[in-house]
Amino acid sequence: MAGGWSRDGAVSEQIEASIEDELKRLKARPQPQGESRTDCAECGEEIPEKRRQAIPGVKLCVDCASERDGRAAQRGGINRRGSKDSQLK
Repeated sequence: MAGGWSRDGAVSEQIEASIEDELKRLKARPQPQGESRTDCAECGEEIPEKRRQAIPGVKLCVDCASERDGRAAQRGGINRRGSKDSQLK
């Protein structure tokens, strides 16, 4: 499907490129290393054995890790083409 002046497949290529960029960003994040802790480094709650096996080097319980991920800074930029405001104009 072509959109306006773009060539066929341009939208699909843009989506695939966005996915590739996001995967590269996620892979570049530092991963936990070393031995897993048995208790959370922030709250002291016990880290379940299944979590320690799934994520080698884990230091935080699920709740603290989720809270920390929620505090992560949002990446800049707004997709103006995908916003409803720009479609209404």
